Amino acid sequence: FNPDAFQAEQHWLAPSYYQPESGRLMTSIHSWLLRTAKYTILVDSCSGNHKPRPGMPRFDMLDTKYLDRLREAGVQPEEIDFVMCTHLHVDHVGWNTRLENGKWVPTFPNARYVMSRTDHEHWAALAKKPDTETYQVNTYNDSVLPIVEAKKAEFVTGTHGMCDCLTLKPAPGHTPGQIRVDLESRGKRAIFAGDALHNPVQVPLWKWNSRFCEDLDLARKSRHTLLADCVEQGALLMPAHFAPPHAAYVKDKGDRFELDWDWDNTRGR
Repeated sequence: FNPDAFQAEQHWLAPSYYQPESGRLMTSIHSWLLRTAKYTILVDSCSGNHKPRPGMPRFDMLDTKYLDRLREAGVQPEEIDFVMCTHLHVDHVGWNTRLENGKWVPTFPNARYVMSRTDHEHWAALAKKPDTETYQVNTYNDSVLPIVEAKKAEFVTGTHGMCDCLTLKPAPGHTPGQIRVDLESRGKRAIFAGDALHNPVQVPLWKWNSRFCEDLDLARKSRHTLLADCVEQGALLMPAHFAPPHAAYVKDKGDRFELDWDWDNTRGR
């Protein structure tokens, strides 16, 4: 973190993405819902309800109306065909499962849960180590392992095409096996970025990592590649944690990238 570099960006970050009075960056936790001619697809499943996350009060024992909002969007849990897990962090896999009669069961019973084999092997191993933080152990055991045991997990490696419009690509660094989800439909493109970046300040200051990135150099490389691809392809950047309006186009400004937020009007929603 460089205070001078951050000061130069505050004029456009506040108040939507930075709160000057508290000194905090603003984030959102959300899923993306896709409909194709054949499939209904959920990208990441947020934090989940009734899940013990000691030391992580933002995620601990939540009781939210996530499924109600999904239904308000016109989709029943049973209608989801694929859940795309960009990575297996606590705020991306929580609604993979729900509590039923004291047991964690798949929230989306007819879905295939697509996840990186590398990420799964990493978190499965950590969950068995005695010194792993409890919330991380719980996250795997209540939100990932039940999916694997129910034989609903689909593990992918490398670049992987699916659903006639999606391409999964490795975007490691934040986690060892994070993936991004590239969409091409009707001549338009979008890239679901997972946690390749958390806050819009990481677009112009793309070398900045979050404190949760595990391989700092690799995270920077994946972030730069993603942003450059958005520019080259004219793809809409769709991260998991940008506050409203959540998504933006990316412009190349020589030694930095900038965001074009006016996508509703200029490009069509």
